[in-house]
Amino acid sequence: MTADEKSLPIRLLHDRVLVQMEGSEGERRSSAGIVIPATAAVGKRLAWATAVGVGPNVRSIVSGDRVLFDPDDRSEVELHGRGYVLLRERDVHAVAAERIENDSTGLYL
Repeated sequence: MTADEKSLPIRLLHDRVLVQMEGSEGERRSSAGIVIPATAAVGKRLAWATAVGVGPNVRSIVSGDRVLFDPDDRSEVELHGRGYVLLRERDVHAVAAERIENDSTGLYL
């Protein structure tokens, strides 16, 4: 159990993953520096977040991993005044972590 997981006032069950969103969900900037308002219509856009807690049945994510998920399918929770998103492991599309090898195929659920 990591220090982040110890500071959480909850224990995650089953295949749940608690993540903290990266950046703000408001305005974004393009690579050229153009401001894109939050209300701009775009196609389905996935979001990155950092896993801060995982349940005992999660097999391919550990705390500290960056995960890619669909922000439209999420459950939000507030703990100690901070906002988090609660996901199921199967709702995570990809994991980015130092421990993942380049030639590894990963785990298929």
